[in-house]
Amino acid sequence: MNTALFLPTYPVAIGNDLADLASLLDSYRDQQVVVLCDTNSHAFCLDIIRPALPRNFREMIFPSGEENKKLDSCAKIWEQLLIFGVGRKDLLVNLGGGVVGDMGGFCAATFKRGIDFIQIPTTLLSMVDASVGGKLGIDFLDVKNAIGVFNDPKAVFVLPQFLKTLPPRQLISGFAEMIKHALISDVTLWEAICMLNPLETENWQAFIADSLRVKQQIVLKDPRELGLRKALNVGHTLGHGIEGVMLHQPDFLLHGEAIAAGILAESWLSCREGLLDTEEFQAIFRMLKIHFPLSPFRESLFDDFIRLMYNDKKNERSGINLSLVGPIGKVNLDCCFTPADIREALQGYNNLLRESGYN
Repeated sequence: MNTALFLPTYPVAIGNDLADLASLLDSYRDQQVVVLCDTNSHAFCLDIIRPALPRNFREMIFPSGEENKKLDSCAKIWEQLLIFGVGRKDLLVNLGGGVVGDMGGFCAATFKRGIDFIQIPTTLLSMVDASVGGKLGIDFLDVKNAIGVFNDPKAVFVLPQFLKTLPPRQLISGFAEMIKHALISDVTLWEAICMLNPLETENWQAFIADSLRVKQQIVLKDPRELGLRKALNVGHTLGHGIEGVMLHQPDFLLHGEAIAAGILAESWLSCREGLLDTEEFQAIFRMLKIHFPLSPFRESLFDDFIRLMYNDKKNERSGINLSLVGPIGKVNLDCCFTPADIREALQGYNNLLRESGYN
């Protein structure tokens, strides 16, 4: 049986039963239904939902990877929608991870001033975070989600069975968002997440629902990120800066890997500021190093990280705006730091790893 959550204008169904999806798609039986995939979701996930799709659905495929979440890809999607003759009453089905959901939703929200779309996330990261909340967008000049809109899907369908199609690195990447949700929620959820091994978990439905409830409660109170929703940015200001730079390095990082590094570096700052005690900081460090391939960053990259952080959309005044955990279960919003502070946090991150035997 599916678990149902509700945001202001749309439902979120969590479970492998296709009945809810088939019912919604049947309401578009007189309209065009277009499925947007990347190469991975097309190969591994499309057949799973095919029984729920209308027989005459159309499909679009673009290359997988964060490097394709850009304006050029949007232009190709819009062009194909025009070729298909898609109108404002038709439906775009975004089947894929965060890149597909963010970019597909953005394309739907802007095509002919907006067509309906649904999100069917296929990665853990997109299931517990990217597909829910109405944030849509693309990267621009290496700045994460620099161009985008707020717009809600008609529905979100989370099928945990898709997680069996993921390689371990992608599965662990998504786990970073679950760790973030636990850190900003309460000690009970944090302790439960600390006991979870994502590579051995079979029954994901309850864990995904618990994580999404954290985001649901925040988004319901602050859908446009005017205040409380900034709590969801824990680890992301530093993490996005790191991700944007490392995307072009031989040792590139997936989104969740960069966010894990961001959580640790920001937690170092939080500890320095007295918001997080040493015991809790060490608990966060232990949790992250169990699951993520953490390693020190070259100091020559620090300025590039900081340059991208300055372009983060959450900055509202001079300085770099962070949301810091401390203590676990509480978030301190609008903590403003200088480049010198960020450099010190990155150096603290490096020193911590080297002292623990990481090279």
